[in-house]
Amino acid sequence: MTLSANIADTPQTTSEIEVESVHPWLNLSAERFQLVRLAPLPADRETGLRPLRFASLDRVERHSEAESFLRLTISLPGQNTHNEFNTLEVWVDHQKLDVRINADFPLRTEPANRGLGRFLLAQAVLWASKRWNHYTVASQALLIKHAANDAARLRRDHALQAQGFKVSYEDAVQMRALCTAGRISELHSDWNENKVSIISTLDSAAMLEKADQSLHEQSLQLKKRDGEIDRLKREDNTLRFTIAMLAIFAVFQAALLIWIATR
Repeated sequence: MTLSANIADTPQTTSEIEVESVHPWLNLSAERFQLVRLAPLPADRETGLRPLRFASLDRVERHSEAESFLRLTISLPGQNTHNEFNTLEVWVDHQKLDVRINADFPLRTEPANRGLGRFLLAQAVLWASKRWNHYTVASQALLIKHAANDAARLRRDHALQAQGFKVSYEDAVQMRALCTAGRISELHSDWNENKVSIISTLDSAAMLEKADQSLHEQSLQLKKRDGEIDRLKREDNTLRFTIAMLAIFAVFQAALLIWIATR
């Protein structure tokens, strides 16, 4: 028996197997971008202030004979979020004729309570319904650990149900639920546009032009106001000089009268 072995026959380590098992589409970068407007909303007791914000909807998709893939990501300026936040992935299996929506991780959004969850789900349904409206939707488990509190859980359930999903709890304490749906055709592709809206390129250009015009008008108003301030300062200095001269003249005249009176 010899101790030599072919390198090709050497067993692979766990890390090597994991590297090889990673789907190449998972490392794709976004290729399409759209501007998204988060409308200003009244402050919420739990999530705090909800001011006007703008974000980017990043999109990448791939297709093959066996499967199709879509990833949607919400990116906000000056804010780095974890990979599991603001990301929705859709996998379509053309052999099984089914669609899996975020099967590997829960859909969590930041900022919360701004309508982003429904918006991402609606975009996924809209994408899938164009080609595979008759495909079935895979069920997904919903765990309580993925919701920060009971209010977040209720918002999650409401967003799913508003898009046509069914949420059924498997226990009385509502620790674990199952999200189910029939076919893609049974889901809804609309969302609350009063909270989240997509802004087209022309609308973006119009907004920038309006903002530039507003800045120009404000600049002119500031220049005019600065001119008024300078004029008032000059008039104030003139009045101060006049008052000082009058005071000096009054003192001189009083001294002259006193001198005359004492003579």
